[in-house]
Amino acid sequence: MYVTDKPIKAKMFGNFELTCGDISLMGASKTGESQFAYLMQRLLHAGEAGVSRRELAHHLFGERDVLNVYHSLRNVVYNANRRLMSLGLADHNLIIQTKDIYHWSGEIPVEEDASEFERLFLAAEAAEDEDEKIRDYLKAAYLCQGEFLMHQGAVIWVAQEAKRYRDMFILCVEHCASLLRNRTDWEQLAQLGLHAARIFPLSDWEALTMEAYVALGKYDDARQLFEDTTDFYLREQGLRPTEKMMELLEQLGDGMGHSYGFLEEIQRDLGERPEDVGGGYVCNYPVFRGIYRTLSRMVERTGLSVYLMLCTVVDSKGNPMREGPILDRLTVRLKEAIIQSTRYSDIINQYSTGQYLILLNNTTMENCEVVQKRINERFLTGRQRTGAVFHVKGVGGPSDH
Repeated sequence: MYVTDKPIKAKMFGNFELTCGDISLMGASKTGESQFAYLMQRLLHAGEAGVSRRELAHHLFGERDVLNVYHSLRNVVYNANRRLMSLGLADHNLIIQTKDIYHWSGEIPVEEDASEFERLFLAAEAAEDEDEKIRDYLKAAYLCQGEFLMHQGAVIWVAQEAKRYRDMFILCVEHCASLLRNRTDWEQLAQLGLHAARIFPLSDWEALTMEAYVALGKYDDARQLFEDTTDFYLREQGLRPTEKMMELLEQLGDGMGHSYGFLEEIQRDLGERPEDVGGGYVCNYPVFRGIYRTLSRMVERTGLSVYLMLCTVVDSKGNPMREGPILDRLTVRLKEAIIQSTRYSDIINQYSTGQYLILLNNTTMENCEVVQKRINERFLTGRQRTGAVFHVKGVGGPSDH
């Protein structure tokens, strides 16, 4: 006898949620880290095949020293059935055991986002009609709202499924993007790229949106996305833009045109704002690389003396620091020290967390040493055990190529 005619909806992507109509069995505010949650996740995801008693006991209790593990498993299942009945889902057991297999009775249907995602992806792969393929690919992609059971990545079966769905998601987005690109459906491609980057950051999906923005003539949006992505990669992982992003920016650069303008307006737009002037010029890596290449040519033609300096934060033993909140704070302080120690004509770029590049223009090696000393005087404080090391090399000439 049914007490409810609503299906159970299991949200496995991102935060685990379990609902039945207006009834919340497991809310999104909880991480789902309870025996009831573990049991429901495993059983509902297994579907009709169910889960063996041995596997389920291992999943719930792991290597813990439980006196009678199967007796404890029966108690967990009993309490789960009582809980489901108390919530009004049914007046009898919904989790049943057939021989050594536990499974969901199936009397109340289950709608699981992960299973539906897989169904839509496979349908899109098999479809011959292009409209149908795109429709199912997009439905599948947007159904994925995060890693599979994101808070339980240390659990073996969860980690295996998470990788499987991640690989499937990558194929889904790549295949769909190819179809949208062929159709020049740039609006859909831009939105797909934004969604993919939100679900799996640090995976270069921003490149899809950049490509679409440029095709739509949204050059300012493309530039802003690149700068935001560069900042995010650097802040989260200490990484500079990937080669893929760099190549895309260069390929698309020529297309980022402007409407007709007058020289006075163009020059005014090119100039810095008064509040930005002071110390060396801080820029992102693509701009820094462009300036470097320009100066390298000027050195060969005019004999201008330019040096490239790499500043790296090191620990008390002189080893480069790789990560951590201390490094984050030191990186900010090193930047301030560099800006205060360089001239108006020098160029500065944060290459990674704890590393800065400086182009010192029209100077000598002796003056480079003076700059190093000034940076150290501003960067080192009190009994600070960390420090910075400097490497300097001349720019231009055959050795620079």
